[in-house]
Amino acid sequence: MNTSTQLARDLVRQMIAGGVTNVVVSPGSRNAPLSIALFAAQQAKLIEVHVRIDERTAAFFALGIAKASNKPVAVVCTSGTAAANYHPAILEAHHSQVPLLVITADRPEHLRKTGANQTTMQMGLYGGATTFSADVAGSNFDLTQAFAGLRIGPVHLNVQFDEPLLPDDDDGWLNQIKKAAFDWLPSTQNATIEIKTGRGVIVIGHDRGGFDPAAISNFAREIGWPVVAEDPLTFPDSIAHASLFLTSENTRKTLKPDAVIVIGRTTLSRSINALVKSAGVEIVLDPRIKNVDTKRSADHLYSTIPTVSVGGPIDNQWRELWNSYSKKTIALIEKLPAWSEASIARNISRELPKNCALFISSSRPIRDIEGFASARESVETFANRGLAGIDGNISTALGIATQRTSTFAIVGDLSFLHDMTGLIGAEAINCRILVINNDGGGIFSTLPQSGTPGFEVIFGTPHGLDPAAIAQSMGISAVTVKDEVQLTKEMGKPIQGLSVIVAEVPSREENAMTLRNLYSELL
Repeated sequence: MNTSTQLARDLVRQMIAGGVTNVVVSPGSRNAPLSIALFAAQQAKLIEVHVRIDERTAAFFALGIAKASNKPVAVVCTSGTAAANYHPAILEAHHSQVPLLVITADRPEHLRKTGANQTTMQMGLYGGATTFSADVAGSNFDLTQAFAGLRIGPVHLNVQFDEPLLPDDDDGWLNQIKKAAFDWLPSTQNATIEIKTGRGVIVIGHDRGGFDPAAISNFAREIGWPVVAEDPLTFPDSIAHASLFLTSENTRKTLKPDAVIVIGRTTLSRSINALVKSAGVEIVLDPRIKNVDTKRSADHLYSTIPTVSVGGPIDNQWRELWNSYSKKTIALIEKLPAWSEASIARNISRELPKNCALFISSSRPIRDIEGFASARESVETFANRGLAGIDGNISTALGIATQRTSTFAIVGDLSFLHDMTGLIGAEAINCRILVINNDGGGIFSTLPQSGTPGFEVIFGTPHGLDPAAIAQSMGISAVTVKDEVQLTKEMGKPIQGLSVIVAEVPSREENAMTLRNLYSELL
């Protein structure tokens, strides 16, 4: 047996034995030994192989599978620029502690720095974004350390394959492999938090710090404080529309808490962060403070959810004060134009079917869901909040959809255009993508950059393209809607395969004016 075949088969055996059930492969010559071995393992029903021709989308697709399955997912590419295209998704995985097993094929070490084709220094390419990395040259490489690293984020194996790259025998190498579950280290409660005030708030970041929603809800009920959630669709008991009414400085002063507990990161609203910083005591619960956000500061830091010791009665008047502001905001939201980005977010979140998965892209869509969605239950939400980029959003959503029976995704038009190649090779995936099309970077119209010289050129970036026509050119069912009735009708149809709905919304400036008017009424 040639050395490359032996090395590839050895790695695949260990991957399967260690609990890897999905692998995403991008076609290439240097990674041929692994691709062939993985295909054989798929034929034996030991692993599922997904093929994506674009390495950047392949890595985000793997990220989505890992998020939805809560298992490590391998992603395999050839050498050269292919490996560099993994970097954005690896950064996202690092900051969200998602287990990606990144395998980049490479030329043998003796060809490096010799002018050999498609050869660069791939070892260490991802810097500190991986928890473990190794330059693998022999068939006796042990994946034990790699699997240990996957418990807290992505791992990189740079594998040297020498020619010949094709197998020269078939010795029944798959016969003795036994599939196993990935061995996660359990989280333990190693501390107690003592609550002495009734005037406190729990703020939950969209990614929840990776904690289980049920564990967070139990923790919140024990304390009894009002809950502010960047993701209201996961926490039905949270205070609705807090990010909106807290834009008022006077309201923040009235609701200034003695203490605040932040779970995960708060990455969406300046108003929420301003409230957090106004508190007398700030407490953070987030496992990433141990290895990613090591310089994060607060009065108290916990890497797990601690047990609770409540020293006084629950302040029901404090909770009711929060509810009163929420009710006033609901009344104002009902007056918004029926066809606006805010109203679309509110209506869609109401009408999503129970037990569906929802991926929400970065920029305006996730902020609109946070601000305008009513708190509810029975929707499983996902988002890339590690670094909050607009790249790879379609691919992540489709990766999630491979693990769910019914998935929705809400993306902006620039996010859609940024990841168009994610629509290639959709497999048997049931996912409906809603594209909010305002012809450019809508979020910038709501930021201080609005109105600066050259705004439309360097921030607004109108593209003038038709996302529905782009999807149709790839053989994907797509429609364009221009009012609430049409959108509700299309969203209500059964999800079968991959489909796209493009919502043509009012101009970016109209949307910004709608938000400014709302904020002025909240002052």
